[in-house]
Amino acid sequence: MATKVLVPRLGEGVDEVTVTKWLKQIGDPVKELEPLLEVNTDKVDTEIPAPASGVVLSISLPEGTPAKVGELLAIIGAPGEKVEGGPPTTKPVEVESKVGSPKVTASEPSMTDYPATSKQEIGFISPVVAKIAAEHGVDLRQVRGSGLNGRITKNDVLKFVQSGEMTVDHGPSTATVHRPSSIVRPSEGDQLIKHSIIRKQIAEHMVLSKATSPHVLTVMEADLTHVSKHRFTNKPAFERDGVNLTFTAYFLSAIAMGLKSYPLVNSSWTEEGVLIHKNINIGMAASLGEEGLIVPVIKGADTLSLLAMARTVNDLANRARAKKLQPDEVKGGTFTLTNHGISGSLMAFPIINQPQCGILGVGAMQKRAVVIDDAIAIRPMVYLSFVFDHRILDGASADWFLVRSRRPWRTGHESGNGPSGHPSACAPARVVSISSLCGLPVRMGPAPSMGNA
Repeated sequence: MATKVLVPRLGEGVDEVTVTKWLKQIGDPVKELEPLLEVNTDKVDTEIPAPASGVVLSISLPEGTPAKVGELLAIIGAPGEKVEGGPPTTKPVEVESKVGSPKVTASEPSMTDYPATSKQEIGFISPVVAKIAAEHGVDLRQVRGSGLNGRITKNDVLKFVQSGEMTVDHGPSTATVHRPSSIVRPSEGDQLIKHSIIRKQIAEHMVLSKATSPHVLTVMEADLTHVSKHRFTNKPAFERDGVNLTFTAYFLSAIAMGLKSYPLVNSSWTEEGVLIHKNINIGMAASLGEEGLIVPVIKGADTLSLLAMARTVNDLANRARAKKLQPDEVKGGTFTLTNHGISGSLMAFPIINQPQCGILGVGAMQKRAVVIDDAIAIRPMVYLSFVFDHRILDGASADWFLVRSRRPWRTGHESGNGPSGHPSACAPARVVSISSLCGLPVRMGPAPSMGNA
């Protein structure tokens, strides 16, 4: 008896995946639990094993196609077994706008005409759907969703594009939506590099974020003298426990302190009000080289000691580069850190990871001349670039958070001003010992070499 291969639920909130690679083709034998295909969700590649042994009788979705949880992927059965009740063969068709917009490939299933209405509640729209709608000038209020709870899917938009002219409701009269032609035209000798799934997802998330939040940047600098000496002295002890003590662990611990002192930064914007998140889950941007980046999330960051934080950073970074993260490990973030200084960058304007309130960028550490108590000193300094959602935070409240976040690194020669009721930001600056941050004794050693390891 044939066995259907369905899209499994890969994690909480994961309702849709994209088929990236079929490891078996029609007619190939497969054993139970042997990898059958690879799917991608939120930049995480996951192998789907075969639920039974047999031969691949049919494949329902080609590579690059999105699929919802529970949707049919393939059918496995005995050699020569007939597939009954399987999906009809789909033939790709090309959809092209009348004004020269890019072609879109879609399957050609039987189409149902849905009534268009501008009064429909759109609900949640994924970045993929938003991008396709923008490219083709589609008013999503006119599209009837076929997904879970009426959610509009990519295929719903493509069907709507195929159905004919799209209009915007202006009351009694209607007007055709004009689609702009592409402004990028290749010249002789140009090379087109096809977008990977990860690159497309990054592009969609970045465009969506800039269109969603009013981004504002505030920059401060921090003195890492005490942190550098603490790391230099205690790195061997961490290594004996199998842990590489990086500056990233210090940055994350300090951010967690700041978020705990200013919970408004650990929030998300909703139309009903600002949603303050109970848990402090900090995303850590990890580079995948030319493929892009991924942001694994450190759950409960405020509850971790420096040793536990460093061990978690090592684990997530290593598995991110090896592409062995689980879908749940890149979800649920409430704030994000990006250590762009690793590549030598001093300052940056990072883009907020929606639906978070802010993102902190840490620049390259450099020895610079600074004035301390009317004397010139050479100190290891970094720039902290904090980008925040201006709907939630104003300039002053963003600065209070940034002052609090860098306090564990400071040497006590600065002060911050804040509102009453926030003593952590308005009291004269005092040295917050590294031992209180790390839970370790401080043994000051010689000045370390520079670099955001």
